[in-house]
Amino acid sequence: MAENSRDLVDPWSEELLSTSGYERTGFAAGFDSNRPAPPPVLLDILCLAAQVDGPRLVVDLGSGTGLSTRPWADRAEQVIGVEASPEMRAQAEAATGADNVRFVQAYAQATGLPDGEADLVTCSQALHWMKPEPTFAEAARLLRPGGVFAAYDYDWPPVVNWEVEAAFEELLQRVRAGRAPDGRGMRYAKDGHLERIEASGHFRYAREVVFHARDRADAARIVGMALSLGPLTVRLHEGLSEEEAGLTALREAANRALGDHETEIFIGYRIRLGVK
Repeated sequence: MAENSRDLVDPWSEELLSTSGYERTGFAAGFDSNRPAPPPVLLDILCLAAQVDGPRLVVDLGSGTGLSTRPWADRAEQVIGVEASPEMRAQAEAATGADNVRFVQAYAQATGLPDGEADLVTCSQALHWMKPEPTFAEAARLLRPGGVFAAYDYDWPPVVNWEVEAAFEELLQRVRAGRAPDGRGMRYAKDGHLERIEASGHFRYAREVVFHARDRADAARIVGMALSLGPLTVRLHEGLSEEEAGLTALREAANRALGDHETEIFIGYRIRLGVK
């Protein structure tokens, strides 16, 4: 087990968490209601990669509200979600009833969990918030030989309607353009995840797997997906108006296209995995 794991967390990680917007009232509940949970096929792919039908232990780094943790309850003997935000972890615990799932408050690079016991270490839509090298080192420490580290992300926006997608992309552009130039909120681009996993030296084999999954959404959920983006909530709290952020345009486009009618949508996923 890592000793003095708290000492391994640098000020960068703590500053990033403090400016994430995750602590705002209602954010965790909205995140849990609107973000997609990993589809069953993703679990199938990762079990195949790790050559296990039922993992003994899955460790989910950056587990947030437990959306990426709970689906493993019926597949694994034990599941541990690791989350640094107390507000997100509290939501996860409130929403999780499975006896074989638990959550710990810790940073991904300093979990304090035992060496070599995990078949899978996952990281859903979160690795870009983490410093890569210490996170890879911790994942490798947690894995047994042949175990798999998998960082997976879904693409924004979902495939739903071209006007809605265009408005969502415009919102993303405006949020990105408004990030502080002083490095606050600095993150690591997702399109470099695979190369960083390969270069880390902790994994004997690395690859990317791309697939899509079906989900369902109405206009309210599409807008809720946008509001589940921490940087957007921070910008709104700082005084940016919904119109300036592009949220008004997204809401109008979603209402025109969907209203309260729930329709099928498609979400693209990208898994970057490394085998220890």
